[in-house]
Amino acid sequence: MGYVAVKGGTEAIHNASELAEFYRIKGDTPPIDIQQIRAQMRLAIDKVMGEGGIYAPEYAAIALKQAEGDVYEAAFILRAFRTTLQRNYYSYVINTREMFVKRKISASFREIPGGQILGPTRDYTQRTLDTAKATETSIDIDAFLNSFGAKVDPEKMEGISTFGKVIDLLQQEGLLAPPDETEDRRLVDITREAIKFPAPRSARLQMMARAETGGLMALGYSSQRGFGSVHPTVGELRYGNVPVHVQDAGGRKRYIGKIEVTENEMITGSKAAKEGAPPYFTIGYGLCFGHNETKAICMSTLDTTMRRPENGAPANDQEFVLYHTEGVEAMGFTNHLKLPHYVTFQSSLSNTRAAIERNSQAGKELEQQLIQMQSV
Repeated sequence: MGYVAVKGGTEAIHNASELAEFYRIKGDTPPIDIQQIRAQMRLAIDKVMGEGGIYAPEYAAIALKQAEGDVYEAAFILRAFRTTLQRNYYSYVINTREMFVKRKISASFREIPGGQILGPTRDYTQRTLDTAKATETSIDIDAFLNSFGAKVDPEKMEGISTFGKVIDLLQQEGLLAPPDETEDRRLVDITREAIKFPAPRSARLQMMARAETGGLMALGYSSQRGFGSVHPTVGELRYGNVPVHVQDAGGRKRYIGKIEVTENEMITGSKAAKEGAPPYFTIGYGLCFGHNETKAICMSTLDTTMRRPENGAPANDQEFVLYHTEGVEAMGFTNHLKLPHYVTFQSSLSNTRAAIERNSQAGKELEQQLIQMQSV
């Protein structure tokens, strides 16, 4: 692209940056504490961490504060920060069967291992504006927490553990499709290797795990509406804490902590692979940082659609899905249109003026010829 260097704009750029900071704090209000953002904006924090590609709630809160609540900008900041960090370890694959479950539901079965656990959700309440939040005080918060705490039975809390999975029920009955031996099962690291299409499933899941939630939702919804081949059912949606382990220098397995994740397994019916063979169910998988159910559901939907490229719909095309849901790259390219394009536009402007001039000249010549013919 023919950009032109911006000369003499350093002071203007510095002033613009200062003005943006002024707009962030000009309201003459107390600074928002990072712990407040972490505690009361947890869903926004989870989105920033997911799209930023790093599990760091405190840094995500700082980025969100710095970006004035703009999730796109905060994710961009966090992704850039991630590139400065040294990679010291590779973790073992997390085992979600060890999840301390906070929420677990299935839309496919009424009775599931451990029962349906609604957990923290607003799915079953009306989206009415709670104007009481405008006058909420610390006293109100303490009163609610005390009332809520009185309902918790410590003895029941001690009995909580992990639960079996819904897909085990289908597996036991032989209803799941056998593994596709032709599928590319290589494990690649998309932060170290350039993506190539068709991409292995490991790369597709990694890219969707840090993709923009809205982009995934748009394409997942398009398939559900008929612009694709998949309209699945939630087999099991889970949200909770999972332990993370790494291998130390001595080769020993070390527990380093736990992270919150949302996991979803989507059930989709499939056609028989060949005539005379029975149809099976297939499982689409989604897992992302924090509590982000929309992302996990759409991720698992698109995991299934991209395994059916023969449909030809956008949601079934790997390159279309993965490149157009990459929020940081999409935001960067979209916003680069605001940068100087003087050379390219001047070239287009000159060509357009010349074309109009040639057309005008040709018109005048034609008009002159007609006048001459009429005079003869």
